Amino acid sequence: MIFETHAHYDDEAFDEDRERLLMSMQENEIGYVVNVGASLSSTQKSIQLAEKYPFVYAAAGVHPSETAELNEENFEWLQEQCRHKKVVAIGEIGLDYYWKEPAQETQKRWFARQLELAKTIQKPVIIHSRDAAKDTFDMISAHNVGEVGGVVHCFSYSVEMALEYVALGFYIGIGGVVTFKNGRKLKEVVESVPIERILLETDSPYLAPEPNRGTRNSSFNLPVIAQKIAQIKGMTYDEVVSVTEENARQMYHIER
Repeated sequence: MIFETHAHYDDEAFDEDRERLLMSMQENEIGYVVNVGASLSSTQKSIQLAEKYPFVYAAAGVHPSETAELNEENFEWLQEQCRHKKVVAIGEIGLDYYWKEPAQETQKRWFARQLELAKTIQKPVIIHSRDAAKDTFDMISAHNVGEVGGVVHCFSYSVEMALEYVALGFYIGIGGVVTFKNGRKLKEVVESVPIERILLETDSPYLAPEPNRGTRNSSFNLPVIAQKIAQIKGMTYDEVVSVTEENARQMYHIER
């Protein structure tokens, strides 16, 4: 069964058919879904989904673009959510310099706090990093987050950077971009990173793969991504699905 390691089914894009979609996952060979928080409210909704569906797990965290909402009081609330039995990771957290706001110092402050939280409760991190390659890596290294591990989701940097993360014990999240005609850099990453360090993800409802690019994404597109990885690495589709499922189980500490 395919392990969907990163989706946002709490997003309003799924308001009309969320239940039907989730209830049909397993008949479509999607065995597990991690619904990832990006704000305080989406963290709460992710946990609610995980409580409702046995095969859904949650990640709790605040995306860098939402860190302006954090203060000591609501960060205490977030810490409590992270201890929930179905919360398997802290995320998505990180740095995003594409936008001017929030200020980089605000992002760094709360990234550091969430990294330390992950170490305190011994759960892996889901990293979002955009236009902030050096600062993200430097902070992860400085906080010794390799001891809990995690994944750099929607990886968008160089092969060299990917291998540095792998050396730290991290996984590389591969989604629909690997199918894009202009996705050459990510194809090179997939070629170079051991399959034992790759996770399948969609980032639904975003980043649908070819030939569905531009439409609402869902976990039903994961076979397209797995097939592309198999092609790049000279493996069978079933091998990619099996190994990436085991990778996800190991990172998220989910037993069969």
